[in-house]
Amino acid sequence: MLALAWAIVIVFVGLDQLIKQLVILNFAESPGAVREYYTFSIGDFDIFSLTHIRNDGAAWSILGGQTVLLVSFTAVVMVAIAVYITVRWRKLPRLELLCMSLILAGGLGNLIDRVRMLIDDGFTGVVDYIKLEFIDFPVFNLADILVVVGGIGFCVLCVIAEIKASKKKSEEGKKAETGAAGDPSCDDSGLEQGKEDA
Repeated sequence: MLALAWAIVIVFVGLDQLIKQLVILNFAESPGAVREYYTFSIGDFDIFSLTHIRNDGAAWSILGGQTVLLVSFTAVVMVAIAVYITVRWRKLPRLELLCMSLILAGGLGNLIDRVRMLIDDGFTGVVDYIKLEFIDFPVFNLADILVVVGGIGFCVLCVIAEIKASKKKSEEGKKAETGAAGDPSCDDSGLEQGKEDA
């Protein structure tokens, strides 16, 4: 299962970088207004467009220009997740392992872009290329999708685990109460009988 988890990470990181490279080669960067190169639609309803912008910050361009800080923080988080997966994979449910793998793949995908910003002056930011047409939302990429899907999935699994643990604890409490009620040593009638014999 550990091999599968790392295979997922490698495949998605490779796919993320491949798509970004294709975007760089085929679509000119849009430094100002977002330029839409191709729009995917269902009938008259536009779903999303392909574009090419650069983001030198995090989500919603937070911490723009703080590349060293973002690289350092992301690297620490990615190492922590990688160690967590490698050390605890036998004890992790498969879905949780999958979610952690997706988060790691997405984080590494964007981390590679940020590292390139530090070593290549011509590389100006993380490559984003998916623009939703039915809602006002920042342009994003495959790596962002992986992080969001993995993160949401992990949170849902944590909530489910907490609900199950709470339910189990409640059931154990009820069983303990039932057992105590049925214990002859706790029967009031037995105590009364003992007093009469005395």
